[in-house]
Amino acid sequence: MEFDETAIDKKWELRLYVAGKTPKSVTALSNLKKYCEEHLKGQYRIQVIDLLEQPQLAEGDQILAIPTLVRKVPEPIRKIIGDLSNEEKVLVGLNIRPA
Repeated sequence: MEFDETAIDKKWELRLYVAGKTPKSVTALSNLKKYCEEHLKGQYRIQVIDLLEQPQLAEGDQILAIPTLVRKVPEPIRKIIGDLSNEEKVLVGLNIRPA
């Protein structure tokens, strides 16, 4: 049995809401993965929710625009809208880096 260290102690739960594979959605996911690997390596989980497939999930997190990133854990919940191309804004918005 193989031991998976990454399954233990995930401190960051992130949800990325998209609508299909639009250029903005693809860019947002790739930017998010890059920032997480650089700043949260081994401490995060990204859940991508495609609202074309699961529109009912938009209501729970009050999604008004896409792509939207929602930080569920650690609390408080934070949201960032857009393709996440401004790294500084994303890191400060998620509270990875102080403002």
